[in-house]
Amino acid sequence: QVQLVESGGGLVQAGGSLRLSCAASGRPFSTYGMGWFRQAPGKEREFVAAISWNGGRTYYADFVKGRFTISRDNARNTVYLQMNSLKPEDTGVYKCAAKRSLPPPPYYDMDYWGKGTLVTVSS
Repeated sequence: QVQLVESGGGLVQAGGSLRLSCAASGRPFSTYGMGWFRQAPGKEREFVAAISWNGGRTYYADFVKGRFTISRDNARNTVYLQMNSLKPEDTGVYKCAAKRSLPPPPYYDMDYWGKGTLVTVSS
C-alpha cells in the first residue's frame, strides 16, 4: 500500500508559478513510477505529467510542455510538479498517483491516488 499526500496548491495570478509536492509513504517509493493528473470543474480528469521510478524518463501532456516540470527526490519520497507561466485554464484539482510500472498513455491505470490539491489561476 502506498499513501500519497499532495501539497502546494493555492491561488495564483496568470503568469505566476507554483510548485506542487506529493509525499509518499508505505512501500519503497523509489520502485514506483509517478504521475500528476488534474480535473477542472465540470471536466474530465486529464493527464499532466509522469516520471519513471529513477527519474530517467519523463512524459508530458502537450498543453504543459515547456511550462511544467516533473521531478522526484527518492531520498525524500517526494515527487514535484513545478508549474510556470500558469494560465486560468490550468485551474483544477491536481492529484498525484503511483504504479510500479507506468501504464501506457494516457497513464490513467495507476494503483494509488492522493486526494489532491486545488490550484486556482486568476486572470
